[in-house]
Amino acid sequence: MEAYYILIVGVLFLLAISILIVGVSNDAVNFLNSAIGAKAAPFKVILTIAGIWVLVGAIFSNGMMEVARKGIFNPEYFAFSEIMVIFLAVMLTNILLLDFFNTIGLPTSTTVSVVFGILGAAVAVSIYKITREVNTLDTVGTFINVESSVLIVVGIFLSVVIAFNAGMIIQWVVRLAFSFNVKKTSKYWTGIWGGFAITSILYFLLIKGAKGSTLVTTEMLAYIKSHTTQILLISFTGWTILFQILVSFTRVNILKIIVLVGTFALAMAFAGNDLVNFIGVPLAGFESFKAFMASGASDASGFLMIALQESVKTPLYFLVAAGLIMVLTLRFSKKAKSVTATTIDLSRQDEGSERFDSSILARFIIRQSVEISNGIHKITPHAITRFVEGRFDAEIDRDDKEEKLAFDLVRASVNLVVASILIALGTSFRLPLSTTYVTFMVAMGTSLADGAWGRESAVFRISGVLTVVGGWFFTAFIAFLASFLIASLIFFGKLPVILILLGLSVFILLRTHAFHKLRVEKQERLDNEITTASHEVLKTCDDEVMSSIIKVSKILFLTYTNLFKEKHKELKKLSKEVKHLSRDIKEIRANIPNTLKKFKESEMESGHHYAHVVTYMKEMSYSLMHIVQPAFNHLDNKHPLDKEQIETLKDFNVKVGEFFNFVIILLKNKNSDNLNELTSRRDELINMANDIFRSRIKILKKTHKGGKESVTYMEMLVETKNLLLQVVQLVKADIHLHESYTSTEEMVKEEVLD
Repeated sequence: MEAYYILIVGVLFLLAISILIVGVSNDAVNFLNSAIGAKAAPFKVILTIAGIWVLVGAIFSNGMMEVARKGIFNPEYFAFSEIMVIFLAVMLTNILLLDFFNTIGLPTSTTVSVVFGILGAAVAVSIYKITREVNTLDTVGTFINVESSVLIVVGIFLSVVIAFNAGMIIQWVVRLAFSFNVKKTSKYWTGIWGGFAITSILYFLLIKGAKGSTLVTTEMLAYIKSHTTQILLISFTGWTILFQILVSFTRVNILKIIVLVGTFALAMAFAGNDLVNFIGVPLAGFESFKAFMASGASDASGFLMIALQESVKTPLYFLVAAGLIMVLTLRFSKKAKSVTATTIDLSRQDEGSERFDSSILARFIIRQSVEISNGIHKITPHAITRFVEGRFDAEIDRDDKEEKLAFDLVRASVNLVVASILIALGTSFRLPLSTTYVTFMVAMGTSLADGAWGRESAVFRISGVLTVVGGWFFTAFIAFLASFLIASLIFFGKLPVILILLGLSVFILLRTHAFHKLRVEKQERLDNEITTASHEVLKTCDDEVMSSIIKVSKILFLTYTNLFKEKHKELKKLSKEVKHLSRDIKEIRANIPNTLKKFKESEMESGHHYAHVVTYMKEMSYSLMHIVQPAFNHLDNKHPLDKEQIETLKDFNVKVGEFFNFVIILLKNKNSDNLNELTSRRDELINMANDIFRSRIKILKKTHKGGKESVTYMEMLVETKNLLLQVVQLVKADIHLHESYTSTEEMVKEEVLD
């Protein structure tokens, strides 16, 4: 028995290392977003600052560990064997759930995951105990710390509302003072804002956050508590004077200092608040094991875990080790960058490619917001409206030569100051507020106040926010349900089930890692197309056109072939392929504005043709989708096939394949002399499709049956004709693109020679 529980404790610590990596990849990046988005310092400098203070915050996190031991359930009613089942189920659930969110690049809450995971596992074990003891379900409340659980859940979700509104209000006030012309206004407001920001951070991190730390003595806490007002006044006055002197007589950028200080403050607050989510459960399991061994009890199912009720100081080496793992994860995790990109994209000031599509709810919110805004605008005096609009004009004194930022240092400083205050305040009250919820909602609130959600992008940004928030509710539901099921399986299956679940977890983690790697590589290719010079854009465009034509040719040929052979599974695969192709082309099309900016003034004609190329690619994928889907639906509905026209359609399919082979040769050679032959071949195929279409009508009229296959054939033929038209237009646009670019290059060379 002892060996069995030693194995479980070992597994818990291995899972703790894994979840530190997985959890930090999702959660800790939130304190990097502001500094990275505003480019307050080089990326490595930001990581170094964050890493140091994550390590410090880990050492200050001791007080929060009690949540995992007794915050959600009453340990004195559970036996040692039952407690270990709960802890193991929670860790397995958390690592898989958080890795899923990392893979798709959405921020979620490790706090919600661990709280609802513990709740689900504890309820599962409680129900087993109740049924075994022939009691009623009403006694579940005996085992679960209902009051504490409700307080934690309310605190977490209330933080969403508070964080959004706090960020919006404070950003509006700060922006009203600074405006977007920060160069002009910084000498008036930077000193006061800097003094307030640094004082707020020091108060909540050093005064509030110090409580419960291993390194702070009782005497130090008593002195700080009795001199709080004096410390705050001295801090505010001192920092304000210092910053005002610096901004008046030097070129030191005080806002950068605030952002970097806010970064380490939020990093410290994160580690102090969220470390319990990563190592709190394994440490509680370790404490349970030590208590059981020290008791000398032989029956693990009869030894109640009263020991978990006691306050225990976490050994410093555990905290340091956890902090070091978190620091290394920040440095090397690629999934962390994916999650960071989501928040930055949703809060950036400029328009651009949007990751999320619009939704019905987002459109409704936009309509209502516009109506409210118009109503307020009508009753507000014109002078006030004009003054406020002038302060919030993001284009004022904008230098196009300056590096493009997601948002400026003013908003970055507000993001960090407000978020660090809220999180540190939650930590001081021992409430496991979600770092993700707070930082994300503060960023969204400041974005709204700053006018970043314009009429062009608002519907997509709101859809993105709704998607992320919906994912948080999904986290709570799945964490509870999955932990409940895993705890039930482990409770009855013991060691064999534990080994199976561990093996399954490793397999899933490896699969998601491979999926994320492919996703990152694809995104890097798209980003490369946006950021490279115009001639590199053309090369990338060539690759995309050729790749798309080859994929379309293959999918089209196999669609007809598999329809005739009635291969349902193959058509299902093709349906997925065409959706992926359409999504890739859609992303390229969404990036057209950013790509066109890379063309010089003399290359505007090339930019014109480039936009046509991408548009025809999109139309081509659209037609292909409407060929594949009817074929798949036909077989999926088990409709019959009319064999009378299959041979003719097979011949048509072969000739279409030959047409695409000619297209590929033409694209390689970029020879416009063959465009007439291409058009001629297209017209022959369209005429052939029309003949097949007429024959289908005659067959339908003659037999008075076969309606389903007739609809499928006709729809596929019509869309195939459209596809051929789009392909020819695509080839022409691509060749014209290269001709115009070559012509421009020659003109530039001649001007240089002259």
